[in-house]
Amino acid sequence: MPAKAQEKPTTAVAWTIAKVVTVIGIALSLFQLYTAGVIAMTAMRHRSVFLTCILVMAFLTKPLYKGARKDRFNAAMCVDLLLSAAAVVVGAYVFFDLDGIFDRQGDWSAWDLRIGIALVMLVLEATRRVIGLNLMIIACLFLLFGYFGPWMPELFVHKGYSVERIATTLSLTTEGIFGLPLGVAATFVFIFILFGAFLDKTGAGNFFINLSYSITGRFSGGPAKTAVVASGFMGSVAGSAVANVVATGSFTIPMMIKVGYRKHVAAAVEAAASTGGQLMPPIMGAGAFLMAEFTQTPYLEIVKIAFIPALLYFFSVILFVHFEAQKQGIWGQPKELLPRIGQTMKDGIHFIIPVAILITVLMMNYSPMMAGFIAIIAVYLTALLRRHSRISFRTLLNTLEQGARNAVLVAVACAAAGIIVGIVNLTGTGLHFSSLVVSLSRGVPLLALILIALTSLLLGMGLPVTASYIVLIILAGPGLMDLGIPLITAHMIVFWYSQDANVTPPVALESFAASGIAGSSPMRTAFTSWKLAKGIYIIPIIMAYHPLLLDGPPWEVTETIIFSLFAITAFVICLERYFLTPVSWPETVLYGTAAILLIWVGSLWNYLGLLLFLTLVAIQIAAKKKKGASG
Repeated sequence: MPAKAQEKPTTAVAWTIAKVVTVIGIALSLFQLYTAGVIAMTAMRHRSVFLTCILVMAFLTKPLYKGARKDRFNAAMCVDLLLSAAAVVVGAYVFFDLDGIFDRQGDWSAWDLRIGIALVMLVLEATRRVIGLNLMIIACLFLLFGYFGPWMPELFVHKGYSVERIATTLSLTTEGIFGLPLGVAATFVFIFILFGAFLDKTGAGNFFINLSYSITGRFSGGPAKTAVVASGFMGSVAGSAVANVVATGSFTIPMMIKVGYRKHVAAAVEAAASTGGQLMPPIMGAGAFLMAEFTQTPYLEIVKIAFIPALLYFFSVILFVHFEAQKQGIWGQPKELLPRIGQTMKDGIHFIIPVAILITVLMMNYSPMMAGFIAIIAVYLTALLRRHSRISFRTLLNTLEQGARNAVLVAVACAAAGIIVGIVNLTGTGLHFSSLVVSLSRGVPLLALILIALTSLLLGMGLPVTASYIVLIILAGPGLMDLGIPLITAHMIVFWYSQDANVTPPVALESFAASGIAGSSPMRTAFTSWKLAKGIYIIPIIMAYHPLLLDGPPWEVTETIIFSLFAITAFVICLERYFLTPVSWPETVLYGTAAILLIWVGSLWNYLGLLLFLTLVAIQIAAKKKKGASG
């Protein structure tokens, strides 16, 4: 009897917590659908409700420490409940007193300070539980940087800010936790994660996976290559990298995972490919239209010169995908083991309807939120057309809950990124660093390009891609032109570099969005996507030194394209350390040398690089034959 008496409250506690999480998850998904498709809400109020639900779900589902029991009432659970209650209080304070908060800007009350400190601490703790120590420590270092500004190294010194200024800026304005990263997570990222949950529950996800698998399954890494191409096409008309991730990633990421790609690699492939989507004409985001205005160049001309560099970028990502597939042994499957395309189409052809609707709505320039809302309604209604795809009311509720649960990881990551964004903006570090680029480059264009790449990354932590491009071209553009780089080339280089913050840690919105779909570690995904997107750094260097933007005689442009293809191939082999067989360290160094020679100024160096590359390829072919003979 005593044992049974103890078992009942244990079960009751676990049941109660589970039901609370279920209710919050369903309510959050319905709230998100309402604000996406019915009525919009003030950004701060919307994000406060969103973040409150996310924090409560994080505290109630993730343990205080490894091994902490979640099925009984104990000290750890007391902490979970207290933190959940604190999250509700903070969210309610921001939601109900938003007008007062706006009125008190710069003249904060004692309660404003308490709420600000509490929210920062809550986000840090949620980050530790959901993501791990890495991102939490990085956020803490930025907090210390904001406070101890006068004691920083000369390059990064600033006046320093009080605890009150830091806490209130990060928590009670849209310059910190409630800023752009969380705004992205709270809008179309959540909607498309929920869209992915509906695809999964209705069977649409399996249909698209099986369809793609039946087409590409015979090729090594085929589904991932399909993901790269699909993201390029989607990005060329969407013009938004994050929207591209969540729209195409709902299909491509599960497809890659199914054929053997590790979760973080699948998410990284999608993030890197979607970055290229914003570089691919005809729609390249707002930055391309601004470039046309700044340079007084017809937009059609911008599209024309941007096309070849964008193709080179996708070529680099496909190479990464191919070599990763080779390394992991993800080979093509025999035709008889693949789903039959005829039967697959017969069972799920009706699911093409919501995808067609999604693409149509995006091309009609509706917001990604509205497109996602319509797509969710479409996939649910389409599922009703066939008996095997209909879902019950209970499954519908489970789907709403699952969508919210899947969003916790990416939302917490974006909230933590908001702390970094807020400190970068508050201290003016990005702008200060930009002004030093030209003076530090000492007249060397390559050094200037490296410094601008670093600066764009720093600016990208606090600014959207378009804003980063504007600031960087104003500050560093004249310096590039002073170094002899043509006007349109300087703008295109800065435009390319402004894309890197999308996939580069610690603030990598595309990587975080993709990790939310894949269920992978956000930081591990970010570092992997950073590697896959290295074309962002290499191709602008080629632009600076060679007529890649069609600004030269046809034979020179053709020669540049050919050498660029070999250079990118050598560079990818160097990073992956794999070609036909694993590459040794000496070979890795030689491949890197070949890549440098192939993009160096002067045809003689280029041909020497080509000769070195072809020699290394011959060595690999011989090693492959020897391995095959011995095997």
